[in-house]
Formats: sequence, C-alpha cells, structure tokens
Amino acid sequence: MIILQAKELSQSFGADDIFENITVKLTAGERVGLVGPNGSGKTTLLLLLAGLLHPTAGEVSRMKEMSIGYLRQEAVLTFAGQENSIFAEMLTVFSDLRKMEAEMRRLEGQMSGEELSEEVLTAYGRIQSLYEHGGGYDYQHDIKRVLQGLGFAESEWQTPLTQLSGGQKTRVLLGRLLLEKPDLLILDEPTNHLDGTAVEWLEKTLHNWSGTLLIVSHDRYFLNRVVNRVWELTPTELKSYKGDYTAYVQQRELEEEREEALFATEKERLTNEIAFVRKHIAGGKTDIAKGKLRRITRDIVLLEEVGVMDRQGKSWLEIGGRVRTFSVNEAAQRLQALAGPANRTPKLKIKLKPEQKSGRFVLRSKKLQIGYPDHPLFTTDKIDLERHDRVALIGPNGSGKSTMLRTLMGEISPLRGSLRFGDELIRGYFAQGHEQLDMQRQVLDEVIARAALSETDARSYLAQYLFRGDDVFKRVSDLSGGERGRLALALLALEGANFLLLDEPTNHLDIPSQEILQDVLEQFDGTIVLVSHDRYLVDRLATQVWELRDNHMHIFYGPYQNFLARLEGGDVKGAYAKLALPTAEKEIEPVDLSWVQDVKPTPI
Repeated sequence: MIILQAKELSQSFGADDIFENITVKLTAGERVGLVGPNGSGKTTLLLLLAGLLHPTAGEVSRMKEMSIGYLRQEAVLTFAGQENSIFAEMLTVFSDLRKMEAEMRRLEGQMSGEELSEEVLTAYGRIQSLYEHGGGYDYQHDIKRVLQGLGFAESEWQTPLTQLSGGQKTRVLLGRLLLEKPDLLILDEPTNHLDGTAVEWLEKTLHNWSGTLLIVSHDRYFLNRVVNRVWELTPTELKSYKGDYTAYVQQRELEEEREEALFATEKERLTNEIAFVRKHIAGGKTDIAKGKLRRITRDIVLLEEVGVMDRQGKSWLEIGGRVRTFSVNEAAQRLQALAGPANRTPKLKIKLKPEQKSGRFVLRSKKLQIGYPDHPLFTTDKIDLERHDRVALIGPNGSGKSTMLRTLMGEISPLRGSLRFGDELIRGYFAQGHEQLDMQRQVLDEVIARAALSETDARSYLAQYLFRGDDVFKRVSDLSGGERGRLALALLALEGANFLLLDEPTNHLDIPSQEILQDVLEQFDGTIVLVSHDRYLVDRLATQVWELRDNHMHIFYGPYQNFLARLEGGDVKGAYAKLALPTAEKEIEPVDLSWVQDVKPTPI
C-alpha cells in the first residue's frame, strides 16, 4: 500500500536550484535509506515529504491520518515540557494510558466502598481492557528499554531537560519518537550523537521496525543493517534500488558499466556518421549529409544535456527543442569534448601515491608506554609492522587512539620503551580535528604554501578535491567540516607519504566520497594505521587490529572479521558489542523502577 507519493517535485531557494522533477513513492513497511552527495538536497526532500516545506513545483500526497515522526539533523528541539525530566518526557507519549490510570484509580476508590455498583464494575472492566490492549502494563518497561538502549544510565533519568547537552537532547527526542511508533518515521543522521553500543541497539530496533522508515545517514554499515531499499538523489532525478546498501552498490556498478558501454557505442556511431557527412557534404549526397548533420547535432546536444541513458526517455522538445545545426568540424569537436557517464557529475579525485617505497620493515617496538607524564594511557608489549600492513586502531573514546597516532608521527615521545622506524619512511598524518590546517589562510594559499605550484596549477589541483571557482579563495576557518576534510586530504596527497596515520578520515564526507577514499586506500602502495568509526571502511581495509582495552594495546594479526570471531575466546557477540558492530540484542540489566510512580510530568 502506497502511503506517500511525490510527483515532479522541484525546489529552489532564490537562484539556487536544489533539484527538479523528482517523482517517488513510499510503500508501507519499507525501510528506505536516502543517499546522495552533500548538497544534493536530501534534508530538503525530507522536509518536503514531511510537509514542513512547500515545494517550488510539484505535489506530495500522503495517506489520510498518517502519523509522521521526524528527527532533524540540526538541533530543532521540541519537547512536551521544557521542565520535564528525561523520564517524564518519555511518559508524555503515553498520556492516554496515564489518563486511564487516573480513571481506574478513581473507580477503584468507589469500588472500595460498602456498596459495589454494577455500573462502576462495568466501567472499570471496559477501561481496564482498553488499558491492557493499549500496552498499559508494558509502557514503563518500554521506556526503560529505550533509555538504556540510547545510552542513558538510570541515574540520569530524572535529569531536567534544561541541564542536557545538545546531543543528549537529540537522543531524548529520538527515544520519544521510537516510543510514539509513528506510521512513518523520518530520521536525518540518527547516529550522530550515539556511541557504538547505542548505534548497535538502534540498528537492531530499526531492523525489526514494523512501520515505515526513511533515513538519511553517512554510516554505510548502519544502512546495510537497517534498510531494504535505497533512494539515490541527484539534482535531476531520484533512483530507487531494492535491497540493502551493498545490493544498491552492486546494482549501481552494473548500471554504470552498461552506461559506459552504451556511451562508447553511441560515440563510435556518431564518429562514423560525422565521417560520412565530411565525405559527402559537398558531393552528390549533399542533402542526405545535411539531414544527417541535423540529426547528429540533435543527438550530441541530447547527450550533453541528459546523458546517454536518459536520452532514451527524453523527447527533443523536453530539453528545449530547436538548436542551430553544427558545422562538421564543430560537431566533431563537441563529440570529442563529451564527458563520459563517470565524469558527468563532479567527484572527488584522491591520489595517494608514495614518493618512494619504504623498506620492508616499517616499525618495531618493545615494552612501550604511551600517554603523557601526568596521565599515562596504555602499554603494549611488542609491535612488528611491515610494508603494506593496514592496521585498525580501535578502542573507547579517551583510550588513547589519537595519542598513539601522534606518537607514531613523532609529535609525542613514548613514556618508556623502544620505538624504531624503518628506512626510507615518509610519514603522513590526517588529524581528526584538522589541526594541520592554518585557519587564517585561504584555501589556495594553503596549497601553494605546501607545494611548489603556480596559482594555475594549484587551482587545477584543488578542483580534483571539488574546490572550484571562488571556493579557492575561502578562508579555511569558514569551511564546513566536509570541506576541511577534503582540503586536509589534498594536502596529505602532496606529501608523497608511504606511511599513513589516519584519524577519522571519513568524518563529514558524503557516501560517494567515502567510497572513493576507501578505493584509494585499498590500492595504496604503502602502510596504514587507521582510527575510524566507519565500520564499513575498517572491515574492508584492516589486516591487523590494535585494540585498546584495560589500559593495554592488544595486537591481533589477521583480517578484521577473524579478529571479531576470536575476540574473547570466540565470543562473537561479545566482540561485536565491544566494537559497536551489529549483533543480536543484548539482555538489558534489571532496573529498579519503584520510583517511577513518583515522577510528576507536566500535567496532561
């Protein structure tokens, strides 16, 4: 059953066109992941579908009386009562049940008298039945389960909302939406403020969700666990793919292969036709040649405007109708300049090429202690790292992952032990907070300061990292998180490093850019130590795992999945829980709820 349908949606803000002619439908029970490059309009589309924004053109129709819950990415915080505690805010979801409770208490008071009225008994029985079928005997347990799942300790449940951070408030709103169980639940980056264990719990919860889901997330692993359909949004269309994220990638790759093959065939056909026209334009077949040239012109313009695949479904009038017929030379030049399907949409182009090959031995250590003189963090017995090893450095926040990278970079000395590096080693460091960037410089100046490039060459280089036009004159301090990440990658590539130390390199990157970086790192002809919450990236790259646990760094030699299987004596469930990877839902520890009845939420 279709619960929501959008037809020919277009959205503009002033002179900026976000997208146009988007048509899509949403079926009950679907769990949809919405993906697309940053700036493609994903959040805008969510607002339109939710009815919170009016489209520039087109229409959205929704099933009558359909309830919609929406968690926004930005901090739009709407609570039932600002003075509520966390638990009291959750209780407001069940206001009808709490009214029934009050009525049942009133009737129980009447039933305790000497005379027992049949009318009172009937009323009590009716309300009790409604209460039971509405989940009246379960809702407090549901609240407990959701709060625990989202990482709120029992000691925090009575904390006033006014004392919470922005991230905590977002988690409260997410919890309330999960308890409300709307027909359509829209989530914009729901994992942003969750730790690993909470992400795992949310994955399990949403995987079993009985309603309809529409989710925007940069977490590919999360999407793979939750969704059964993927929508891909571009400025000109929305494509729908059945299956999880991996299935979407496979289908898209097949589409791209077909499109490349069709483009090559079409380009060859037009090349041959231009050759025919060139040969006969002044001969006995002049009229035939001129007719062919008009058709060639039309075909080239169609390819320029809509691409080889969309050309099949577009009429000449739909893209603007008449156009001046090209000369033979102009047609040949326009055809030669045509960008292939892979190049029609600007994509990040990362080139991490070592300036030289390192020796086989990269790093060896014995009896290291890492940290600061007044705050030691962890020890490790022995490290043996060789060329082409790819290490995933994992552990809880604050355990010392970034400190370890800075130690390997030479910025911090070990507190004790020996640390020896191999020959011909060039280290390159990507800092999570982009501390290596000069915030006062312009983007262009930052590149020129690091490499002997002319302004023209520097601008061409920056274009590969999607800094075009006036973007190169932006001050670094004015860049978004994603833009700073791309600039940091551009500077890293200039270093020619053969030993990469990467601290959350995919943070703020959209999914297409994450995939490109992943491909580059998989092919990197050097050694990598990686800190990342991107589980998809870690799973694809790691050949060793360095796990920080209990103030010690435990080293596992082998693929990441083998590490998961062997951690804690083969307890895969425990391994997944430790690493915030998907697993079956954990049992929640019993919590004393005797105080719940004393909570006083905002009056209903």
